[in-house]
Amino acid sequence: MDVRGTVAPGFEAVRDAFVRNFEQRGERGAAVAVYRHGRKVVDLWAGTRDVEGTEPWAVDTVQIVRSAGKGVAAAVPLLLHQRGQVDLDAPVGTYWPEFKANGKERVLVRHLLAHRAGLAALDTPLTPEEAADGVSGPRAVAAQGPQWEPGTDHGYHPQTYSWLIGELVRRVTGRTIGRWIAEEIARPLGLDFWFGLPADEAHRIGRIGPVEPPAEDGDGGTLRMRPKRTVVEAYSDPASLTRRAFEAIDPFPDENDPAYRAAELPASNGVATARGLARCYAAMIGEVDGHRLFAPATLTLARTEESAGPDRVLIVSTRFGLGYMLHGPAAPLLAPGSFGHPGRGGSLGFADPESGIALGYVTNGLQKGVTADPRSQALVRAVRSAL
Repeated sequence: MDVRGTVAPGFEAVRDAFVRNFEQRGERGAAVAVYRHGRKVVDLWAGTRDVEGTEPWAVDTVQIVRSAGKGVAAAVPLLLHQRGQVDLDAPVGTYWPEFKANGKERVLVRHLLAHRAGLAALDTPLTPEEAADGVSGPRAVAAQGPQWEPGTDHGYHPQTYSWLIGELVRRVTGRTIGRWIAEEIARPLGLDFWFGLPADEAHRIGRIGPVEPPAEDGDGGTLRMRPKRTVVEAYSDPASLTRRAFEAIDPFPDENDPAYRAAELPASNGVATARGLARCYAAMIGEVDGHRLFAPATLTLARTEESAGPDRVLIVSTRFGLGYMLHGPAAPLLAPGSFGHPGRGGSLGFADPESGIALGYVTNGLQKGVTADPRSQALVRAVRSAL
């Protein structure tokens, strides 16, 4: 396996785990980056840029990271709160008057971030074209009635998060969330990260696609975990909230379509390098080349538990802070204080303030699973062993 990049002394175990992902865990093309205390200690890439291709993954290859981008999107309302522009305990309708319709007058900004708004699905799904047009999505969630009493319970908002967070940011700032991130986060930090991939960067993106993991990892460990019966039933029942939430866009978009990549859907179509994800999280917990995103109080908000227990959409128990999944069975991160977000199929970004670690992992081979991917978990274990 031709692995390229660098590893600082003491982090060789991460390279070993990365290689084993290709040899034993079905990896096709991927990259991983790790920062510690604002300094890059791992930056590796290997395989092919397209899931079924032959062209090597390059130093600047980017991929769609699906829900791993939610963690970057969540930083925007938190930074607006940090700057005094958003009150997390204000009704969303304060900033977005049309949102008050159908019993949503008491939905708070913090409910959107903690998946407690009760707006996980749409009664009428959007087409891919409607989802991407910047108008139909916000209009649909503003008109939608909640699936449960807002603020009383939680359930993952896999698709509607795009329009809930994106429109809130637009109403407050006058800018789309993609533009805000480009101007206020990505440009100052030098990040390869976009919601809305610019045309002049499109040549860098690889093609993603589904892959089946091997049954075992080569060490006798099982990779294809059998989900609980209730989870299988929820995903297979077209009338379940789970299916309806994930199918808020129907039919499912072609994620390799340039038009989809150019749209701004912060729930699902962030485009990044692994180092872009890792560097962003590193700046959330500390200084990176003179730049820091979160003040200590904002960092506390990001990783203080807001939602915990059985998830109405994912069925399994989940934990959320304000915009971030927290360490737990559904999202095994580095340590109890870690926060971040996985992407369905594999990608991951997170930070652990206590150890100073920030990690980004990007793949083009999408394996089954919404949260704990065996490849990213192998990399997390390797990082833990290096500390």
